[in-house]
Amino acid sequence: MMIALPNDDNSCGWYQALPPAAPATRLRGQQQADYAVLGAGFAGLAAARRLAELKPDARILLVDAQRVAEGASGRNSGFVIDLPHKFALEHPDPVHKQKLLGLNRAAIAQLQGLVERHGIDCQWSAVGKYQGAVGERGEAFLEHFEHLMQDLGEPYHWVEKGELRKVLGTPYYSRAIFTPGCYLMQPAALVRGMADHLPGNVELLEQSPIRGLHRERGQWRLQGDEGSITTPRLLLGTSIFTREFGYLKNRLLPVMTFASWTRPLTDEELARYGGELNWGLTPADHAGTTLRMTADRRILIRNSYQHVSKYGASVSEGMRQRIRADHRKAFLGRYPALAEVPFTHTWGGVYAISRNFTNFFGQLEEGVFASACDNGVGAAWGTISGTLLADLAVGADSQALRDIRQVTGMPSLNPPEPLLGLGVKSRIRLAKWQSRSEL
Repeated sequence: MMIALPNDDNSCGWYQALPPAAPATRLRGQQQADYAVLGAGFAGLAAARRLAELKPDARILLVDAQRVAEGASGRNSGFVIDLPHKFALEHPDPVHKQKLLGLNRAAIAQLQGLVERHGIDCQWSAVGKYQGAVGERGEAFLEHFEHLMQDLGEPYHWVEKGELRKVLGTPYYSRAIFTPGCYLMQPAALVRGMADHLPGNVELLEQSPIRGLHRERGQWRLQGDEGSITTPRLLLGTSIFTREFGYLKNRLLPVMTFASWTRPLTDEELARYGGELNWGLTPADHAGTTLRMTADRRILIRNSYQHVSKYGASVSEGMRQRIRADHRKAFLGRYPALAEVPFTHTWGGVYAISRNFTNFFGQLEEGVFASACDNGVGAAWGTISGTLLADLAVGADSQALRDIRQVTGMPSLNPPEPLLGLGVKSRIRLAKWQSRSEL
């Protein structure tokens, strides 16, 4: 089979801010592994690390089509969120939500342990996050969010406009709710740092696209351009690309969300800005704008969702320019005094969502295991699901493994193309129109 591969460009600001990577080791020749892990993002890195801990004498190959941090895991907005995602928060069973909360917090503890143990320089910080409203529509969402926090028994507090302005450096937002359990980080730096400190029995193979997968004599054979891997056990941390291998077909939707950021502000610009460094705000209305001020003085704007049936190849230069113009409008609305500060990068990252907002975790067939469809919250979910996927693959048992199996399921079937594409695009346009006052 031929696989539609990741097709990310070199526009990601997080990745471009890193020092140059060491030369890649590629898949060459015929390789035999006890375990192969495909995809070196949050899920794949966690799975490979956990396999190495559980099976210290095993040969584990971790394979990625690109360089580590070039894909979705290095392209998000840098939030590691403990709370269940917006849609999961609506779940009627409080036990379900507590299990999600526990899994997310286990992931945060795991990531923090790695950052501290290996001295990973990734702006890791426990600063919480703001959920912000621009006007009446957003404030109604915030009031609903308050009830959900009360039901969950989680701490939060309201931040009114004047206090919020001191933090954000803009009077654009009317109110926000602050929750303390979120961590911020530089995603590309975190992912690369974790890859640089893998256990000794994990071999990382980058720039090694797998173009075919088939079973022969009780083993799985992964065919690359210059070599192949034969293994009895394959773990897929491939998110939306899981469907390229024939699994979860017609169940995953490829969506790309886009961000732009500025160069670091000068001292004079920082004084004009007047807010604090190192905070993150997500929109009360989920189709609104995410806003970050990084620890190294960059302002990041994220909004704009696109259905990308061909992944990165769906993004034209014209689309990128339109999105950049939308981001510029959002930036100038918030920071008119910084009108001369340019954007240096505009980038997108593709992820998988499902129509029923259900994450897949489990065994696909004999010897093949997958965590797929994070529904847009990949850092914490990828980390914990990858870790527990390794437990599942070796036959380990834990309360966390039982929990994740209880809160995951099968993504629902999608209608056929072209109805699917038309429906998704219409839904995105409607959400943007409904949320226009909050952008």
